[in-house]
Amino acid sequence: MDSLLPYLNEELIVSLDVATREEAISSMVALLANKGYLTDQTAFYQAVLDREKLVSTGIGMGVALPHAKLSDYDDFFITIAILKHGINWDAQDGAPVRLVFMIGGPDDKQTLYLQILSRLTYALKDEARRKKMLQFTSSRDIIALFEKF
Repeated sequence: MDSLLPYLNEELIVSLDVATREEAISSMVALLANKGYLTDQTAFYQAVLDREKLVSTGIGMGVALPHAKLSDYDDFFITIAILKHGINWDAQDGAPVRLVFMIGGPDDKQTLYLQILSRLTYALKDEARRKKMLQFTSSRDIIALFEKF
């Protein structure tokens, strides 16, 4: 895997005004369904929630990486939500989450999934990048922040 860019799409970047983790997840899953990315919206939503029940995907730094891998997908996709207000995500550092990267894709490509997750996590460790994302004015600007990853 050379870059995150093949998994990012301007139509999958959204600003959300939500109060809970479940509202954020639901809104992001609805966006994916509306844009034709999901074969079964309910199954994908439930898979994301089930994963959250195992351990929170709030990785700290105001970032959450909810995800689901199911057999009926051929490739990975990432939807990004910038939250207007920080919400409790039971993050490892206790900080409220404002940046959510939902990853979906096939359950039989674990190596590729781990590469995507690793690159995304590495890119998000940059505080300046996270701050720029919170000031986002266009989806294109967000994607440009990941051109080297």
